[in-house]
Amino acid sequence: MERLPWIAVNGRYTKRFAFFIGRKCRTMTVKDVAKEQYMDWHSVKEMDKQYMTEQLKRIGKPAPRIIGVDEISVRKGHEYRIIVSDLERKRPIWYGGTDRSEKSMDMLYEWLGRKKADKIRLVVMDMWRAFEASAHKNVPNAAILYDKFHVLRHLQNALDTVRKQEYARLGGRDRKFIKGQKYTLLSRRENLTYDGQRNLAKLLKINKRLNVAYLLKESFGQLWDYDAEGWARKFFENWKKSLKWQRLKPYEDFCELIERHWDGLAAYCKSENKVSLGFVEGLNTKIRVIQRRAYGFRDEEYFRLKILTSTLEAI
Repeated sequence: MERLPWIAVNGRYTKRFAFFIGRKCRTMTVKDVAKEQYMDWHSVKEMDKQYMTEQLKRIGKPAPRIIGVDEISVRKGHEYRIIVSDLERKRPIWYGGTDRSEKSMDMLYEWLGRKKADKIRLVVMDMWRAFEASAHKNVPNAAILYDKFHVLRHLQNALDTVRKQEYARLGGRDRKFIKGQKYTLLSRRENLTYDGQRNLAKLLKINKRLNVAYLLKESFGQLWDYDAEGWARKFFENWKKSLKWQRLKPYEDFCELIERHWDGLAAYCKSENKVSLGFVEGLNTKIRVIQRRAYGFRDEEYFRLKILTSTLEAI
């Protein structure tokens, strides 16, 4: 049997038809494509996998200089996989590991190889000790930068803890202003609807502790605006002084967290480390959309291909 270059892996159809199906699967579900083309959904899925494999083959193995590291939950029960992105080219380049341990993170650097791993100069991650330990071991010359959105998430958790404490402390009619306002407090004022802004103003007017906690949360993002570590440190010290006499224990714990990881935040002050920190967060949103559209993935290889090709152009 002669192999022809235009025949797909399965000899019953051509590569051109497989790629036609693959392009449709970029915006449609496998089930919808199968229904439209009068095909079995297993066949559609296999064609889509061939299409995505060819996309990755054409783009070649990456050699990143700035990487972003994050983890995603693939199933209930705290089962995680690690996603690594090239932040200069703005695309995911690796999906793997069996959890979010140091051993799983080491697999990335083994996959890249010593020569390509040595070219990495900056690793953006959350404050997870295993990721940091792996980076120090495998790319000791690379700088560590903590992702802004993960840091702010810790601050949002501190604000939500204050909200719960105030709800437990108060009684009677004052409670009604706090109940159901979790996301109103966690959102930025400009992102709220008119009713949300009105409820927020009423809540902050009534509760002094929540007012202080909210204003501190809103102002902390200024830390990433400085180009010199000295000025960033001065801002943080003044921000920390604002906590005095406020009885905001969750915020004090947050300050201790920042103190322990200061070097990873101060790294952003250097001009060569001014990278877009929103890509990793945006990719997480895109992955959740992929998961929802498929109602979860049983075939993990298919899920991996969907993630790695999510930002690539069609072929």
